[in-house]
Order: sequence, then structure tokens, then C-alpha cells
Amino acid sequence: MSIAQSATAAPSFRIPAVNRPAAIAGSIAVAVAANLVVWLLGLAAGGSFEVTKAGQVTEVGAGTVILSSALPLFVGLTVAALLSYKWVGVLRVAQIAGAVLAVATIGLTVAADFDTATTVSLSVMHLVLAPVIVGGLAALRNGLLER
Repeated sequence: MSIAQSATAAPSFRIPAVNRPAAIAGSIAVAVAANLVVWLLGLAAGGSFEVTKAGQVTEVGAGTVILSSALPLFVGLTVAALLSYKWVGVLRVAQIAGAVLAVATIGLTVAADFDTATTVSLSVMHLVLAPVIVGGLAALRNGLLER
């Protein structure tokens, strides 16, 4: 390859291939870590992370962030991984459905009685899940197709 060709070649980004457990565990770890950072930034921005519903004040703490990030991912990615034993194409469907659901559920956060900083932070946490879902399932799919 000449110098002129190397200067014009576009760099490519390739998601590494991993096995099913690694894709699930890695995606959960990334989502939880990222969402905890977003939560801490929300606290620093003055978010109370408290909501009042039916006279009860409920706080969204670190434990809630961890559980709310990990549980849906664990269930969704595990179901997709198990179904991929029979049909690898389910991973593409799950990428789309997972990302759409992560973004669509922002409406639940906006409808709740949170302050602005908390609403923005919790909405960003939903947005964090979309690329994590797509990336984790892409890595899983790459691992299955390289066999």
C-alpha cells in the first residue's frame, strides 16, 4: 500500500467477538458503571432523585440505579442469548427492540414528579442503555458467526 492510499483509507471500528456470558456480563458492567457516573453527575448538578407519589417520598439511590440498570439488561440479553441457540437472527431483532424500549421508557421518567436535574439524569441513563444493548448483542453475534 502506498502512502497516498494509507492517508485516504478510512479507519474502521470493529466490535470484538465474545461468548454469551461475556456479552451479558460485560454489557451489564458497562451500563451499571456508566449510569452510576450519570447519577453522581446528577447529584452534583443538584438533583434530589426524590419523587412523591401518593404522599410517599421515594428516593432513587445508588442501589436503585444498579438494579434498574442491571435487571432489564440481564433479562433481555439472557432471553436473546438463549433464543440465539435456535435463531441467530434474533440478535438483530433484539438490538432494535432493546434500543427502542430503552429510549421509549424515558416517557415514564418525564411523567414522574422529579426535579429537572433528576429528570435529565434519569433520561440520560435510559439513553446510555441503548448503545450498550446494541454493542453487547453485536459482540455476541460476532462471536457466534465467527465459529
